[in-house]
Amino acid sequence: MKLYYTPGACSLAAHIILNETGLPHSLERVDLKTRQTASGDDYLKVNPRGAVPALEIAPGTVLTQNVAVLTYIGQQSGHAAFHPAPDSLAFFRLLEAIGFCEDVHSALGALFAPDLPDVTRERLLGTLIPRRLNQAEAMLAACGNGHVLPAGFTQADALLAVILSWATPLGIDLSPWPRACALRDAVFARPAAQQARREEGLD
Repeated sequence: MKLYYTPGACSLAAHIILNETGLPHSLERVDLKTRQTASGDDYLKVNPRGAVPALEIAPGTVLTQNVAVLTYIGQQSGHAAFHPAPDSLAFFRLLEAIGFCEDVHSALGALFAPDLPDVTRERLLGTLIPRRLNQAEAMLAACGNGHVLPAGFTQADALLAVILSWATPLGIDLSPWPRACALRDAVFARPAAQQARREEGLD
């Protein structure tokens, strides 16, 4: 497998999960501004939408979107929490949790837009982002084990932690959401996450 990534972007979650599983993989850095890979290829030929992550699972066969990439990696692994039976409620709860993380992604990630109108920024910071963070905090409180799901550490935890890590460069104070902060810190304390950060040049 080859993971196309941008340092610190949401693709870091897939990178963490790949390291957790120990599955053989390679990495290809993508410049999202130029849409070029580190080897000089046109990334739009890999993913016409131009976003990361993209996971090449066989020559010419590429998966995109976090829900597909993270679920696929989990299904190839030997970690039970990463691959609940496809016809089980636990499987759909995992998809549901990853989908919710994408809602948080949309709220925080929008602030990175350089031309974001002030009125939109104010609405995000004043309403939508606190709402999503309140929902994340409530989810963590309901689960009660420090994770998003009863199974323990899953792809959803990795993705939510990566998204929450954007709060610092965005200047968002996460202290009103202590469970979310604890999850972020716990995920990035994991050896697989520390390795991924080093491999992406973030540490």
